Amino acid sequence: MRLSIFLVVLGFFFTMAACDDNKVDKTVTEQEKVVSAAKDWEESPIFKVNDYQMIGEEGRLGFIYDNTEETKFYPDKTQKYMWHFWGNDDELNGELKVIAFHKESGEQITILEGRPLAGPNNGADHHVPSNMSLPKKGLWKLEAHIGDKLFGTVFVKVYEG
Repeated sequence: MRLSIFLVVLGFFFTMAACDDNKVDKTVTEQEKVVSAAKDWEESPIFKVNDYQMIGEEGRLGFIYDNTEETKFYPDKTQKYMWHFWGNDDELNGELKVIAFHKESGEQITILEGRPLAGPNNGADHHVPSNMSLPKKGLWKLEAHIGDKLFGTVFVKVYEG
């Protein structure tokens, strides 16, 4: 009986040692994480606040966008967008920074930084005027950070110019 237990334990250790020798480097770059996570991306919904249409997360964040030629994104075309934020004073304390990720390539760029939040506007608790541009066509994820925390995400499409 002791010999059987000894052989089972010995077999277990040999198996573990063999597995350890065949380790695969599973280091994943940030860019690979973005591309991998992009499977479920789709353009954010458009919602209405007062007389304005916005794209984003209704009741959380969005910017004026009515999906017309005047507000659509085109490669390297800078346009004006008014960001709006809903939330409590603790989470709306700090400057706005927007980091954009391209779905297909995983490219990451900062498109806004150091933008202080202004007071209430169009039914939102705070707002920030901005000029934004994205460099290439396709789907982009815009992560809005207030202070050092992610506040919300907006997905937008950049159309061919």
